[in-house]
Amino acid sequence: MLLLALLLLFASLASVHGSDSTYYIGAGRYDITGPAAGVEMMGYAKPQQYTSGIHIRQWSRAFVIADAQQKSRIVFVSIDACMGTQILKNEVIKALANTYGDLYTNDNVLISGTHTHSAPAGYFQYAMYQIMSLGFVNQTLQALVNGIVESINIAHTSLQPGKLLINSGQLYNASINRSPTAYLLNPPEERAKYNYDTDKGMLVLKMVDLNGKDIGMIDWFAVHCVSMNNTNTLISGDNKGYASMLMEQAMNGGDDLPNKGYFVGAFAQSNEGDVSPNILGPHCLDTGLPCDPVHSTCNGRNELCVASGPGVDMKDSTRIIGERQFEAAKALYGNATTIVSGPVDYRHQFVDMTNIKLVVNGTNVHTCPPAMGYSFAAGCMDGQGAFNFTQGSTMDNPFWDFVRDILHTPSQAQIECHHPKPILLDTGDLDFPYPWEPAIAPVQLFRIGQLAIIGVPGEFTTMSGRRLRDTVYQTLVQYGFGSDTVPVIAGLANTYCDYITTFEEYQEQRYEAGSTIYGPYTLIAFQQLYANLAVALAKNQTVDPGPNVPDYSSKQVSFLPPVLFDHVPSPYSFGSVVKDAKPQYNVNDVVEVDFWSGHPQNNLMTMKTFLTVEQQTSSGDWSVYLTDNSWFTQFHWQRTSELLGESIANITWTIAPGTPPGTYKIQHFGFHKDLGGDVYPYSGSSSPFTVNA
Repeated sequence: MLLLALLLLFASLASVHGSDSTYYIGAGRYDITGPAAGVEMMGYAKPQQYTSGIHIRQWSRAFVIADAQQKSRIVFVSIDACMGTQILKNEVIKALANTYGDLYTNDNVLISGTHTHSAPAGYFQYAMYQIMSLGFVNQTLQALVNGIVESINIAHTSLQPGKLLINSGQLYNASINRSPTAYLLNPPEERAKYNYDTDKGMLVLKMVDLNGKDIGMIDWFAVHCVSMNNTNTLISGDNKGYASMLMEQAMNGGDDLPNKGYFVGAFAQSNEGDVSPNILGPHCLDTGLPCDPVHSTCNGRNELCVASGPGVDMKDSTRIIGERQFEAAKALYGNATTIVSGPVDYRHQFVDMTNIKLVVNGTNVHTCPPAMGYSFAAGCMDGQGAFNFTQGSTMDNPFWDFVRDILHTPSQAQIECHHPKPILLDTGDLDFPYPWEPAIAPVQLFRIGQLAIIGVPGEFTTMSGRRLRDTVYQTLVQYGFGSDTVPVIAGLANTYCDYITTFEEYQEQRYEAGSTIYGPYTLIAFQQLYANLAVALAKNQTVDPGPNVPDYSSKQVSFLPPVLFDHVPSPYSFGSVVKDAKPQYNVNDVVEVDFWSGHPQNNLMTMKTFLTVEQQTSSGDWSVYLTDNSWFTQFHWQRTSELLGESIANITWTIAPGTPPGTYKIQHFGFHKDLGGDVYPYSGSSSPFTVNA
């Protein structure tokens, strides 16, 4: 019997370590919510769009996947943030090295942003992206770094043998192209290969243990996270953050308290450059008529051209687009049958993007040092610019050229290189107090069996992404991969190089083209670079790591005012109720309670909460029912007196259908700072109230 048991054990181990379709899989989730007050949001570049509370929290979702022998592994991280950045990747890798040595490096760690525009800014090392945030914001960066590292730690320690499956499908009612006239400039024969001017394809990677128990999921679907518009000031994961919340609730038994439940579901970003969730399209605020299609203007003004989502307001639109992604992904997850099989491998390279030599149609061309065009300043239908710049601008304006030249006058070679883009900011030659935009960018390619994950450092438009996927697929198959190879783009990964349009789209100079910083041949350069990675991956060759990545962390400057102190008027204390709850409520009512509050920057309440909705149990105790990570609660914060340091926290709870009747209360938690700079915790509670059936 002992001999039989040993033989069975050895057979079991052999099946785990010898199977080409068995992987070691780990998943982890951790809070990365940044400063919930007083910090500019990243994405819209709208002045004074400072955080003032929480809609839903930000999360890092990490997945470690290793081969059966654990000789090769990759880490995929999706973060509820606008994008990955170089300083963020640098700091994460440094922190991982302190614990794991060279197990996790720049080469096998990929950090992809969901591109929510409703999260704190300031976590860049390049000046262009710090203008609105008044420079570097260390608190934002540290929240991201610590949370990403902790999510990877959780994934690492939870590694277990399991299986991977993939499934793909179509989601038709969650996206439109916001630059359709530029898309139409692509060759007719190329457009004829596709039914739509956005990618409707959704890809799901399902992760289970050897007994079929769910571990996690990564979903890739291309759509901007701009359902929450530029009037929003509450931190939010937007439509993809909500989709993740729904998926994790469904798989974890409905629990939405922070970090509760084993299943981790990421809704990651792809080639969303020209893809909007505001599917009702652009219209003029003054007339209700469609905007000018090329310039996105109304009577010549871009500020009046606004796109709207399918809901009655931005939160409702976020819900609808999030639900549609969740429902499609859950169906694909449940029906996934294609088993992933094969090696785990990766390639990574840093590249100087400012002068890549190319041959296009027999002509020698090259990329350019970074520069932003006039159309960049126009914004787009999802978020308008200022000073009445318009999309589709291919002509200079003497006044704005004069303003530009105060900073730096572009050379004639630079002007010709970027043509037909009129240069508004010659960022490649601006280096005070440090460079304005990256010259060096990372390119990265993961292999998990037949799945090829293409980590791109920017926002590829629909057709750009299609061309890049085709390039990688054709190259891999040419050098020995199977025809069942599945390429997918992981967008906004590792650093941010703005937009990448096709050469044809670049000619119209819509917003995306005005923000294509390395010139008209940017996409072709990236295709060449990723083809090189694909060849190396297929032929099992190493690649030159490229130039040293710059680290400007020691040079960062910040002009964001610090929190000096907090105060409450006599006879109140921190946490005292200003406006109490009513005695009773019904379903769909909104409970609203105000408290005297400290500044949220005093403590980010990581893995905690600024609020709880608590239900009284039959024994008389109180049980947490909801937190600030719930869809139905909102935490609003306002500094009512800068001079006196006085603040109010406004907490709302929309009572959803299905809420159990009973007795509830709302609590608020926070920290306040005294004049000496010391920080102390406080809490406060509303009066109990009744929720009726």
